[in-house]
Amino acid sequence: MATITIEEAQATLADLIHNLEPGDELIITENNIPLAKIIPQIPVVSKRPGPGLCKGMITINAEDDDHLQDFGEYKMM
Repeated sequence: MATITIEEAQATLADLIHNLEPGDELIITENNIPLAKIIPQIPVVSKRPGPGLCKGMITINAEDDDHLQDFGEYKMM
């Protein structure tokens, strides 16, 4: 955990933020009193699988068009 004065933070805030690593904390103080804590944002990881990762998870038990008759009006001609 690093501590920096508000004057130092104002002068170099962009560099301070860009140099933070995961797990780092930066405390901004004024007159030795903590004012704010800056921590790097944790990247959001998508939980959606990529293309092709579900291959083989669906089984079609019949190879006929009877089950598609209800969708006839939606078929493109």
